[in-house]
Amino acid sequence: MVKKSSRRRFIQLTAGGIIGLTLGNKFLICSVTAAELPQLKQDSPQASALKYVNKSTIQSQNCKNCLLIRSDGSNSQWQPCAIFPGKSVNINGWCSAYAPQPA
Repeated sequence: MVKKSSRRRFIQLTAGGIIGLTLGNKFLICSVTAAELPQLKQDSPQASALKYVNKSTIQSQNCKNCLLIRSDGSNSQWQPCAIFPGKSVNINGWCSAYAPQPA
């Protein structure tokens, strides 16, 4: 016999999933500060592929105002970046993946 699914069961499972994802994100994922991450070296293969430099030559385009920077709230010169997981980038740097933050 096939058991019919009900709207009530669907809502229960959806709510449970949302709660599970929220709590899992809060308690299972360890956040790392920029100070704990190694700094991205300009000569690394990842950096070379995206033409990363520690000092941007375009004044209005740098990691500090890029959409991909994952600032940890500190005033550190080095911050985590979504493009280079497990590494921190110089906030004055630039790479070809630069995307301006919305105004």
